Amino acid sequence: MLRRRPLPPPPPPEALRTWPDREALLADRAAVLGDLTARLIGMPSLLLFLLQVALLQLGWGIAGSGLASLGPGLDAPDPLSMLFIAVIFGIATAVLVPAGLIVGSGVRRSRRIRELLDQWAALDREPGTDARFRAPGPSLCWLLACLLLGAFGLWLCFAVPASARPGTTTYGEVAYFMGVGVICWVMGLIGIIKAVTHYRWALRLTAPTRPAHTPAGSARG
Repeated sequence: MLRRRPLPPPPPPEALRTWPDREALLADRAAVLGDLTARLIGMPSLLLFLLQVALLQLGWGIAGSGLASLGPGLDAPDPLSMLFIAVIFGIATAVLVPAGLIVGSGVRRSRRIRELLDQWAALDREPGTDARFRAPGPSLCWLLACLLLGAFGLWLCFAVPASARPGTTTYGEVAYFMGVGVICWVMGLIGIIKAVTHYRWALRLTAPTRPAHTPAGSARG
């Protein structure tokens, strides 16, 4: 079974820090921030995210084969069809439940990475060097991919019911395509929030510090 590399620990408390000088602290800080940024917003992370979307769609697609057996009306299917639908939904559940747990685990891991980013960034400031943690290329890829995913999902959720025709479009077909749409726009929203949140964090990290305000009267002797 594949296991992810453990996340780096948080920085030690101030009383236990053993860096010999500021340069050593900045070097360790930069290495950890770079590693965490790559894990959060890197291209491998995006590919893993898209695989999660595909796994959810696979599970829902299996359920859709059961929904497709429902006729255009509300008449109850025969017992054999009911058995077939029950088996199909059992298989779909066996795929969807682990997929949902994987997505939830990914969301919690992303939140933990953001906490570690904040903790390590708070050790010091180096705005010029920290600019690379904006990761504009990967952030843009995340944003565009998730915007397209979410827009496609929203379009499905509205277009399929609007284009349904009584007597020709089955309730199962409408339910299936709306489920596909919901999965797409929910996952797209998760990805958009991740990309925007990281970019805003990086902007705060590189923002110049404001000098302390000195009252006009205090400058005079």
